[in-house]
Amino acid sequence: MGLAGRSAARAEQSRLADERLPRPVPHRVRRLTGPRPSGRGGDVTSRRWPVVLAVAALLAGMAAAMVSTAVAQSPTIDEPVYVATGVVYLKEHDLRYNAEHPPLGKLLIGAGAVAGGVRLDSSFTGSEQNVGRHLLYESDNDAQLVMLAARLPVIVLTLCFGLVVFFFARDLSGTGGGLIALVLYAFSPDVIAHGSLATLDVPMAGFLLTAVWLLWRARDRRPGLYVPLAGAALGAAVATKMSALPAIPVLMGLAVYSVWSSSVRRRVAAGAAVAGIAVAVVWASYLAVDPRLRWTTPPTVPDIGGWRGLVADWLPFPAPFRDGMRIQFGFEDMRWTSFLFGHAYQGSRWYYLPAALLVKTPLGMLALWAAGLAALWAVPRLRPAAPYVLLPAAVLMAVAMTGARDLGVRYVVFVPMFLAVAAGGTALLRRRWVPAVTGVLLLFVAVSSVRTYPYYLPYSNEAFGGPSKTHLRLHDSNVDWGQDLKRLADRLRDDHSGERVWLVYKGSGVPSWYGIRASDPLIVPPDRVHGLLVVSDSWLAKDDPRLVPLVATSERAGDVGHSITLFRRP
Repeated sequence: MGLAGRSAARAEQSRLADERLPRPVPHRVRRLTGPRPSGRGGDVTSRRWPVVLAVAALLAGMAAAMVSTAVAQSPTIDEPVYVATGVVYLKEHDLRYNAEHPPLGKLLIGAGAVAGGVRLDSSFTGSEQNVGRHLLYESDNDAQLVMLAARLPVIVLTLCFGLVVFFFARDLSGTGGGLIALVLYAFSPDVIAHGSLATLDVPMAGFLLTAVWLLWRARDRRPGLYVPLAGAALGAAVATKMSALPAIPVLMGLAVYSVWSSSVRRRVAAGAAVAGIAVAVVWASYLAVDPRLRWTTPPTVPDIGGWRGLVADWLPFPAPFRDGMRIQFGFEDMRWTSFLFGHAYQGSRWYYLPAALLVKTPLGMLALWAAGLAALWAVPRLRPAAPYVLLPAAVLMAVAMTGARDLGVRYVVFVPMFLAVAAGGTALLRRRWVPAVTGVLLLFVAVSSVRTYPYYLPYSNEAFGGPSKTHLRLHDSNVDWGQDLKRLADRLRDDHSGERVWLVYKGSGVPSWYGIRASDPLIVPPDRVHGLLVVSDSWLAKDDPRLVPLVATSERAGDVGHSITLFRRP
């Protein structure tokens, strides 16, 4: 054989050998081909089980805390309105109640109540507050069972948003970061407190977080899928609570940023798709209640002028949504009684929400939030995620800080959700001491949260004295939202049977339904008030001139749920 022949033969042998060798598989393809063998004798699936079990355990613990809290609490101030409105939406297809909030969240709450067998008296007419009270206490319903059924959909949503927190943080920081974020979420007293109520704050915040996560995924995955899904999630947030409206331009910008490597036409299409689909979801939520969209502007809707009136006139939403905006603007024109660090005041203070978060957030969580923010800056891999994690929350926080209602951190419950994702970035900090310190801080958070069980609404961290001292610094939904009427009834029956009781209660519950027989001390001369004086802490914060002399001449005799104080009057 000649030289040329031998060379050809060697080339052919080399080609055949190459075909027998395993070829490298691109990363994205490899993820879809199933588990790869592990050098330690396991595979990806076997290593995944501990993570699945950890996630399941955290969410199961959170579910147990929320359900048991929901069972024990009487209706808070807003809940009867949302429950009754949702039931009317589903059974009568009528939009006349509670126009200041869009329908989606109330539809979910009402679905829980309807599934629980609630009875609706269709002949009853009155204000939305009266309808809520009539449904719970005057329509042959068990108020506590109705409330539990109405709260369950919100509890389920809250658990689902926990998965969003985990997957979002895992996308950014790996499995370790996802678990750090989920621990912070699952033990957040504010998320547990409001996630176990039939209210709108946690659903709105969770839908918004979901929209942002989907936009992040649209960066290097299938934008044709994730951008529309993000628009739908954003629409669900706005269709739940219109305070999510300022997030629409922010998420439009993030959608454009997510497809920046595409053509200008696709960038514009992505931003327009997010906004357009969000608007469509809001319309769909109203049409789901009343396909004919029958609506007459109620006489109670205020006349709003100026730029706010123009906004309400020109936004592409249904008429009841725009009237609801006018109602919300009317609320912002009112002067509310507020309370911060022991001082009652009229109006609002711009620093109220940051101060309230400082009081009501576990100390270990505050430290991990700070570490997560540092990681977003210090770790190059995380820097592209900073606009997604920080910008929506910062914009909504800034808008909320300008509001007129200093009534609770529930207005910014999205903060612990977004910052939990940010805190997952600590898993990427390259210091030997970081894992140990992170573990200690997570344990501190868990212990602080477990210690407050089952009194999550009045939680405050150890630096401010814990839940028993929260009423000295904050009021309303931070402490006392009417949630402990059932517990008060149990206390009076067990420890104060037969005593004369005087009650000053702030809430939507009906004391007599729980077996509480009490008189109103504010309508009689102080010298006639003797026996047990029971006062909601939100009333104590108001410095009401009728109540102050009664309390000043009484001896403290305990509390119920850290939200109601008992006094003894000789």
